Amino acid sequence: MLKEGTKAPGFALADKDGNIVKLEDFAGKKLVLYFYPKDNTPGCTRQACAFASLYDGFKDKDVAVVGVSKDSTASHQKFAEKYDLPFVLLSDPELEAIKAYDVWQEKKMYGKVSFGVVRTTYVIDEKGMIEKTMPKVKPDTNAIDILEYLGKL
Repeated sequence: MLKEGTKAPGFALADKDGNIVKLEDFAGKKLVLYFYPKDNTPGCTRQACAFASLYDGFKDKDVAVVGVSKDSTASHQKFAEKYDLPFVLLSDPELEAIKAYDVWQEKKMYGKVSFGVVRTTYVIDEKGMIEKTMPKVKPDTNAIDILEYLGKL
């Protein structure tokens, strides 16, 4: 995991519509950057829907929410439409940001060892510095935990 107080790695990734989104696009506002394993899986769907249901709370605080996975832009488009997701989803099939943010890690499931995205959320401040690192977050409570954190600032 990247440490709090360090500069957030830059990225330039395509959103669900193929538009390139960069870290610099969020300069001057807080950014919740969450990494998740895969569109349309139970945990990832619950996590995305939780962010969607609390999205107004993030907007009220002028905080952007961005989800990142290695899924394609087409997959993101279907996922966002199916669940009416109001925030940006970025496609990282080359694992550019996923590796830069140190969320591509060894995972063990049912005795098998493989590499994959470890569900992780970063809060990045207005100047591009990592303000909060939340490793191995729970899909159901991640969004509310972040809103609670933001409310204490």
